[in-house]
Order: sequence, then structure tokens, then C-alpha cells
Amino acid sequence: MSYKVVIFDWDGTLVDSVEHIASSLHQASVELGFPAREREAYRDIIGLGLMEALQALYPEASPPELEAIREGYARYFFARKTTPQSVFEGMAEVVADLKKDNRRVAVATGKSRRGLDPALISSGLGSYFDVTRCADETRSKPDPKMLVEILEYFDADPAEAVMIGDTRYDLDMAQRIAMPAIGVEWGVHGREELGRYAPVCVAGSVDELRGALGL
Repeated sequence: MSYKVVIFDWDGTLVDSVEHIASSLHQASVELGFPAREREAYRDIIGLGLMEALQALYPEASPPELEAIREGYARYFFARKTTPQSVFEGMAEVVADLKKDNRRVAVATGKSRRGLDPALISSGLGSYFDVTRCADETRSKPDPKMLVEILEYFDADPAEAVMIGDTRYDLDMAQRIAMPAIGVEWGVHGREELGRYAPVCVAGSVDELRGALGL
């Protein structure tokens, strides 16, 4: 379909950063004495706002302890810069072709504004997006507030837009406002998990995603 507004998640959808996020979460928490979690546990909370993710990982931690983990995570995560090579192969072209097709393009991410802004520049993708929303300036997924704000910016209805993401949090927040959604298999959650949220489709390749978007 030729959706008027196309909204992308960032980590795991546009940018190949899932393993780096998981490693950074692991390093930051264990150096402060918190128990190591299974790798899948670190991956599973990617997509949430950072503080919500840390609370899910370590519900026993106090607010000052969570803040200490957050600071450690930022130190490890920002040690590696997002580059054009970090973008999944073919995804930069998808975004560029949407703009050429006069679609409106946005980002809705669990990243902080501090994390997203430099990544927009260093990835080479920033100029394509009309508007972006981060978890720390609205509400964490799966609360749909960031999608509502993006729709308001474009003066669009949910049915005119589509959310593209690799996690259940992406598809869940779209489903909550009856917005079409497309899952992608190359990030955190698999086809079966994503399929529980009634997406238009779950794309296993960039070519499948292009077809779903009418490109």
C-alpha cells in the first residue's frame, strides 16, 4: 500500500545495533555488581525506553542504582559511533525512495534524544526524516503517545500511516491506535512473536518490505 506516512523504529530496524546494545547493557550492569542476565534477556527489552528497560532487567534495583547503570551503559554504547555501514543493507535506499515518492517519513524510537540525534547525523539518514520522537521526551513503547504525536505533526489519521519495527513493542503500540504495522525479522523478535500483533506482514527481507510499502 502507498501509505502517506511511514514511521520507522531505529535500533534493529534501520540500524544493526542490537548486539552492541545488549553488550553495553551487560557490561554496565555486571561492573556494578548486578547479576548477568541471559543474552536473550538483554535483547528482549530493546525497544523500550532505557529506564523502563533497566527496570525490567533489574526490578530489585533502587533509582540511584538504575541511574548508575544508565550512566555506565551510555559510556559503553557511545564508545562506538553509528556509521553509514551500521545501517542494514538496503534500508537507506528504502528511506530515500519513500522521500522520492513524496511520502512523509518519521522515526519513533526507544532511544533517548541524546542517543538519536548524533546517530541521525553519523548514519547519513537524518536528512530523510520529517520528524522524530524519542522515549525520553514522550512515553516509552508500547504506549502509543509518540505515534499520536507524529500523526498530529502530519495531520494524518492512523489508517494513513504504517509503523515498521522489529519488536513486539513497535507492533503493540501501533495496534493500540489501529495503525497498520509491518514487522521485520532482522532485529530482536521473530516472525511468530511479531505475528501476534496482527501486522500487515512480517518482512523477512528488504525486498519484501519494499513490496509491502509499494516501492
